[in-house]
Amino acid sequence: MGIVQDTYDMTGRVAIITGAARGLGKAAATLLADVGAHVVIVDNRAELAAATAAELRAAGYSADSAEVDVSKRLEVDALVADVLARHGRLDVMINNAGIITESGPLDVTEDELDRVHAVNFRGVVYGSQAAARAMIPKRKGSIINITSGAVDAPTPFMIAYATAKAAAAQFSRSLAAELGPHQVRVNTVAPGWVDTPMNERHVLREDGTVDPERKAAYVAQRSKMSVMGIPGEPNDQAFAMLYLASDAAKFVTGQVLRPNGGVSMLW
Repeated sequence: MGIVQDTYDMTGRVAIITGAARGLGKAAATLLADVGAHVVIVDNRAELAAATAAELRAAGYSADSAEVDVSKRLEVDALVADVLARHGRLDVMINNAGIITESGPLDVTEDELDRVHAVNFRGVVYGSQAAARAMIPKRKGSIINITSGAVDAPTPFMIAYATAKAAAAQFSRSLAAELGPHQVRVNTVAPGWVDTPMNERHVLREDGTVDPERKAAYVAQRSKMSVMGIPGEPNDQAFAMLYLASDAAKFVTGQVLRPNGGVSMLW
């Protein structure tokens, strides 16, 4: 293989991706598997995680699945311990699982804050800690935490989500400084708006199915948020994660990649 192929080759490596049954996590898992990694598809719904892993195996990739609630430290620790027991290594940890609610600073409830921060912030902390403990002895590894463009701009309409992602971003920078001497890298990807199942909540009919006309109008409206005028796709984020997971980014830590079509230039 050539230099580029060798640098991105992840044959024999093991990656855990949370929230990987669909959307950004599934896209990232597919790319990592495509360059040779064994991927562990993690979701809080066992049937969805298993279906995605089966889909990847049917395509010739190496994958399995696990049902984990990332807001529970013991479940996350058990996940990493199981991966180490079965594979003997953990090379990449992508903390992608997330939930979103829509309330402003004056309306957000205690329950809402607890639920969102439990997944979007504590889930990142627990996943990063468990991965770091596995990677430090090997003096190599990549932890990638998914934050959001909501970290960089006022988001009064989803304050629980934005503050949890901001906390995850600061945690990631601090962890990068601590793990640097151990050669374990920590970076974040802060997506702009992406057309994923999570964002279809705005265009659902009463029966829970997607209204195609409303979705088309919604995607067109959201596309205008970026200077490029096009919607983001899951692979736009997944390729950023692939870069950070690979040896191409071996000298990159404590950084934020913002695949957002230039929307942050408009803030």
